[in-house]
Amino acid sequence: MTSNSEWLQRYSDSILGVFGNPPLVLDHGDGCYVWDVDGRRYLDLVGGIAVNALGHGHPALVSALSKQAGEAVHISNLFTSPGQIRLAERLLQISGAPEGSRVFFGNSGAEAIEAAVKLARRTGRTGIVAAEGAFHGRTTGALALTHKAAYREPFEPLLPGVSHIPYDDVDALRAAVDETTSAVVLEPVQGEAGVVSPAVDFLREAREITTAAGALLIIDEIQTGIGRTGAWFGFQHAGIVPDAITIAKGLGGGMPIGAMITFGPEVSALLTAGQHGTTFGGNPLAAAAGLAVLDTIEQEGLLAHAEHAGSHLAATIAEAQIPHVTGVRGAGLLRAISFDEPISVAIATAARTAGFIINPVAPEAIRLAPPLVIQTKQLDTFVAALPGFVEEAKA
Repeated sequence: MTSNSEWLQRYSDSILGVFGNPPLVLDHGDGCYVWDVDGRRYLDLVGGIAVNALGHGHPALVSALSKQAGEAVHISNLFTSPGQIRLAERLLQISGAPEGSRVFFGNSGAEAIEAAVKLARRTGRTGIVAAEGAFHGRTTGALALTHKAAYREPFEPLLPGVSHIPYDDVDALRAAVDETTSAVVLEPVQGEAGVVSPAVDFLREAREITTAAGALLIIDEIQTGIGRTGAWFGFQHAGIVPDAITIAKGLGGGMPIGAMITFGPEVSALLTAGQHGTTFGGNPLAAAAGLAVLDTIEQEGLLAHAEHAGSHLAATIAEAQIPHVTGVRGAGLLRAISFDEPISVAIATAARTAGFIINPVAPEAIRLAPPLVIQTKQLDTFVAALPGFVEEAKA
């Protein structure tokens, strides 16, 4: 039997090193647990970075994919399929999109953002306003919107006309948006920045500012969408209607899929035949996965469960009064635990050794984005172990 260390050596000999050296070679999963090739079990509190909404091996997803794989995996977008149409209709319904709205399917979040950039350019304007701390992807168009200098600088010059304003700063946003602005692109919660939530009125103010300037408001729901925050989409907590949203991650439950929803007939008419496309986007297998995920979230009441479980996690950590823990932020099952020192990497290492997978998203914060099916008693096992991880990190 090939060991974890042997697999990792083969990894470094064959895989381009853009991800660095991973610590584990995972073999299989079941529910909210995964096992590595050495047979060690871990509670998965990252969920493939908010992707595995139904956990691992959920019967509904396995059944849907197995059935569809026996019928048709791919047909190209020279044609369509009943599943693609049904999934588009469901997304329009759960997003609350008005009559005349439309869906474009791609394969990833970055592809959804690329479509949104082209949508914005079709307004005839070229300026795009994004936020400091934003992460919108690493393809060249999406990278121009992403803020982190270490991601951007090796590939400059990037798409021109993009500016970044402080997140959750209404005055800065108002000053940045003018008659040259095609779109403002914002996350309802900044996941990669450390699960940073804005004030409740920020998205509402952004909607008013963009409407007044004739610019689009595009909401990046790649990490926050599909029930992650306790609503189908993060923007719905603010009660606004955006001009477009981008989706990926949880929609496929692990299958690669991305989407852009355009809201209303005027915005939906901006991209016309031949102006954008994809070979694999919305293929029958991905569409079957998306429908299974949406059906299961609805049937199992996972929106309410995500809200309840996330609130339970935050309350349990607060009650534990763990030294060096300064708080829990986020919404639903997208949460960050913050610390008073930059010890997150050491905590994640200690947690992994003990059988928990967490993400040190920032030096002073760990991110949790577990499957939406996770039970509170499973979260409690992590909270009970957390003081030991902090103590070990401080040693």
